[in-house]
Amino acid sequence: MEHKITVPCAAADLAALRAGDTVLLSGTVYTARDQAHIRMTQALDAGESLPFPIEGSAIYYVGPTPEQPGQIIGAAGPTTSCRMDGFSPRLLRLGNRVMIGKGERSEEVKQAVAETGSVYLAALGGAGALMARCIQSVETVAWEDLGCEAVRKLRVENMPLTVILDAHGGDLYRQGPANYLRENEHKI
Repeated sequence: MEHKITVPCAAADLAALRAGDTVLLSGTVYTARDQAHIRMTQALDAGESLPFPIEGSAIYYVGPTPEQPGQIIGAAGPTTSCRMDGFSPRLLRLGNRVMIGKGERSEEVKQAVAETGSVYLAALGGAGALMARCIQSVETVAWEDLGCEAVRKLRVENMPLTVILDAHGGDLYRQGPANYLRENEHKI
């Protein structure tokens, strides 16, 4: 099933999503990779505010390449999400609702997704140019010294993503192979 979702959003906006569904995401998305997550944690530990509103937010694990002349951003493909697993449950409990990346997540992240009514969406790895075409504007909002890992505010339009973890405990990486084997049992 295909859904159109606009971020920021509330848990109720994500309740209909199921693992395997397609999402066309629009609205404001923040970029944050490893180093930005470390700095966000340091800020929270020091009692400081995050550089963007966390409530209802979407965080894309991406370090875009430099833009070429006439572009607003370079290739913007996802990075491996498990590197953010140690940070994600805390951010989800603070109100982050959408995580975007690639690859499997830890049991702690899966539990936090279900507990908070959030989702984990996969962007197509290796398709950074396609993802970049969905980005309408870019603004660096924090930690410019991190280069490609700085936190950026993106305005996106119809970014094609797949629901990997849904708010109901669904996990496409577990369900997909199991469904395939069940549906093709007679052929094996």
